[in-house]
Amino acid sequence: MPQKMLTTTLALLALGITPLANAAVSAEQAARLGNDLTPMGAEKAANADGTIPAWEGGIRSAAEAGFPDFKTGGHHPDPFSDDDIAFTINAQNMDQHADKLTEGHKALLKTYPDTYFINVYPTRRSAGYPDRIYEATKRNAASAELIEGGNGVTGATESVPFPIPSNGVEVIWNHILRYRGDGASRTIGQAPVTRNGDFTMVMLQDEFYPAYSLPGAKEEELDNVIVYFKQQVKAPPRLAGQILLVHETLNQALEHRKAWLYNPGQRRVRRAPNVAFDNPGTAADGLRTSDDLDLFNGSPERYNWELVGKREMYVPYNAYKLHSDELEYDDIIKPLHINQDHARYELHRVWVVDATLKDGIRHVYKRRTFYIDEDSWQILAEDIYDNRDQIWRVAEGHAINYYDVPTLWTTLDVYTDLQVGRYLALGLNNQQNKTYEFVDSLGRNDFSPSALRRAGTR
Repeated sequence: MPQKMLTTTLALLALGITPLANAAVSAEQAARLGNDLTPMGAEKAANADGTIPAWEGGIRSAAEAGFPDFKTGGHHPDPFSDDDIAFTINAQNMDQHADKLTEGHKALLKTYPDTYFINVYPTRRSAGYPDRIYEATKRNAASAELIEGGNGVTGATESVPFPIPSNGVEVIWNHILRYRGDGASRTIGQAPVTRNGDFTMVMLQDEFYPAYSLPGAKEEELDNVIVYFKQQVKAPPRLAGQILLVHETLNQALEHRKAWLYNPGQRRVRRAPNVAFDNPGTAADGLRTSDDLDLFNGSPERYNWELVGKREMYVPYNAYKLHSDELEYDDIIKPLHINQDHARYELHRVWVVDATLKDGIRHVYKRRTFYIDEDSWQILAEDIYDNRDQIWRVAEGHAINYYDVPTLWTTLDVYTDLQVGRYLALGLNNQQNKTYEFVDSLGRNDFSPSALRRAGTR
């Protein structure tokens, strides 16, 4: 056993934690990847009635998308712009489609019967990834294990650890560890929207350095860090200059995420122990929690995770209209919920995971039901319940294939609070010159506390 792995194991044993035995799948099961299963673990075949087509490789380049001259950082043209709406679900006909609607979408249709609807388009299984990610997925399937309690992963790098999952927490770790490029930066808008549709746009500049996902990444060289993340508030002026730095950990049983904050008023960098769980999200006006970013992030330790199974559901997908620079923010932001004319939904198979708060543990969300895309492991929808067991919020991840990488990731995350008639739209970039710019020029030194201090004083 390598010295670092031995040291980690001994430290876990000292804490009374042991790695799960026999968590990896058999060689026979792993051999299904790329055969009857896609290289990422989804069912390759079409569904029984053909409303979900067979996966045929997805889109793996801008040229395959039909836009060979596209450059990273631009607004991705829509490969499916010629698709027509197949049908629309509204409050009047929702019962006909109830078995394929999330509880959150049912609640939205009932709460806003006059304005909320779901336009369903033909299903396009666009998710595709580089060959090395497929190779890593198959390798991980035979070696990845959960740390006991599900609060960490060992034996995996570069891609999802559990392409053939056996429990709910494995599915959630697939979402957390999915491939999203070798580095990225973006400038986006976050709009906390009042009941009458007013908002003050918060502009955020984000940078990501995903150490876990880099080519040739080795677990023993990661220093237990999955991803380095930096977020600076650029506007409005009263918030501008605040910077958050996060080092997200792979084994949260050994060490929770490390975070620092730069305060422009004090010109100081301080450790931020509470950037996790149900603490308020950055400049979100109380409309999302820290662990709502990316629909779920961080340690899974506060919940029991039940794998309900796989279902065919109408979920946001191929949301190139919401990504388009032909729209302005006012075209999307409307009272009570986003303008559903620009949202696209498709029928996809999703893993359903139900998270219930552990006894004696605190979180403002008592229960959360996640709907995770089988082709990409991206969470596409979430039902969020309060302590009265009533639906409180509905979260959606409107995803596209960033075919310049390629990877499937959200372009707009929407958190709708049904109890106060407000919502948060995070990821708005329609009026920005650039969207996600995928780069490989970032490094760990760009994400140190000293680098944070230098960034704050420029």
